[in-house]
Amino acid sequence: MLHPLKKRAAVLLSISTALAAATALASPVTAAPAAPAPSKAALRWTDCATPRYPTLQCASLKVPLDHARPTGRQISLALSRVPHTAATSQGPLLVNPGGPGGSGRTLAGFIASALPKDVAAQYDVIGFDPRGVGKSEPALDCGAGHFTPVRPDSVPRDEATEQANLERVRTFAASCASKYPDVLPHIDTVSAARDIEVLRGALGTERISYFGYSYGTYLGAVYAKLHPGRVHRLVLDSVVDPGGVWYEDNLSQDLAFDARHKAFLAWVAKYDGTYRLGTDPAEVEERWYAMREALRGTPAGGKVGPAELEDTFMPGGYFNGYWPNLAEAFAAYAVKADPKPLVAAYQRFGAVEPSAGNGYSVYTAVQCRDSAWPKDWDQWRADMWHTHARAPFMTWNNAWYNAPCAFWPTEPLQAPDVTNAELPPALLLQATEDAATPFSGALSMREKLKGAALVVEEGGGNHGISLSGNKCLDEKVSAYLKTGTAADATCAAQPDPKPAAATRAVPPSAGGAALHGLLGFRG
Repeated sequence: MLHPLKKRAAVLLSISTALAAATALASPVTAAPAAPAPSKAALRWTDCATPRYPTLQCASLKVPLDHARPTGRQISLALSRVPHTAATSQGPLLVNPGGPGGSGRTLAGFIASALPKDVAAQYDVIGFDPRGVGKSEPALDCGAGHFTPVRPDSVPRDEATEQANLERVRTFAASCASKYPDVLPHIDTVSAARDIEVLRGALGTERISYFGYSYGTYLGAVYAKLHPGRVHRLVLDSVVDPGGVWYEDNLSQDLAFDARHKAFLAWVAKYDGTYRLGTDPAEVEERWYAMREALRGTPAGGKVGPAELEDTFMPGGYFNGYWPNLAEAFAAYAVKADPKPLVAAYQRFGAVEPSAGNGYSVYTAVQCRDSAWPKDWDQWRADMWHTHARAPFMTWNNAWYNAPCAFWPTEPLQAPDVTNAELPPALLLQATEDAATPFSGALSMREKLKGAALVVEEGGGNHGISLSGNKCLDEKVSAYLKTGTAADATCAAQPDPKPAAATRAVPPSAGGAALHGLLGFRG
């Protein structure tokens, strides 16, 4: 699931269009025969090197908008590649950073450079922007200014606040319907998985390997369900619960994020000598919510109200390397009455970049189409207040992030059962305290993928844990990519960061800063 991407009444489709799309795509997903493979010449790789990734190449691929009509309208996917250098290749390794809505083109260079050289040398590491994302065409962007501060308080304490938030999400859904009426019925995980099969054919290979983070784990599992005989290796890091797609998964996430926020506040209390916010985690928590309440009356810098405060601190639930920066901003506001560091933290972690509308538009399009969401707002309201009572940190913020699905113009599909007994062994990696994809999801996925191995980062709370500095985890990934064999294992978590000077954005004690700059929030 994805955050308002940082520096990272609805217009309805015609009934006939919606019914046709639902009929074409809502059927149960089962293993499918491979699509005819285009020739290798279908992909024309050109140099797109960067100083960091000097061997990076780029290409584009045409795929059907509607896979039920393969000769109909075509759309394009933007691709990247770091070619193998070993004499013998294990074929393509497709990589995905999650979201949905995350761009995977840059991830190819990161994965190729983060793996041991002898492992990376055996693979063509392939990044891709899924349909609707980034440099793929058409790229969705439904609602400019949807996250412009200061938004209404996310917690609807009165009817006026609730109605203001409802108007925002209704307007966003209506804008998507108006701008992309022919495209929205085809922005979903199953369609994206079918794109991967077209890509496999264009690469001219019998099998592909796949490495996905967060939502990317679900996309990989759906592809594997469709084409189990086409999978060579399957690495799933920070695993989505396939049984909760997507409404239930979001409610589970709310509870986990609250626990992770409390872990951050306990860390702040541990370093009271630095932050002066108290030695009792409960006292620190009271001060955080006092800050939130103060911002209701006077947003910091005219930009940071309660909703923006939540946007700012949510990334700390994904990666503890951000904790020192967030703690400095918290302390400056609460102890020194200085709002400037808080505004700076918002600009870094919570503010929306110009490109963010694309990622959020694809996020909503996929999640709202993939499965059924409640259409009765009374159910949302009851569920959110019930969850908020236990987990006040992010429940309502996350609700409004996903609430366009209550008003989405396309009919929902039926989420596929990804149970699979035909795959080679898969490798799953999961931190026990992960907030974005709670641990139970990895256990569920392992039960569904026969022969899968689960490597647990015991005590870890970050989201996206491999190739992030944990040597134990990285060794497991490298060995699996070399040999295809894996076994259940446990690795100790990396230590939490130490306080750092405010001028140091992410301390070196917290591994994974490079990776977490590439992964989408809430997914």
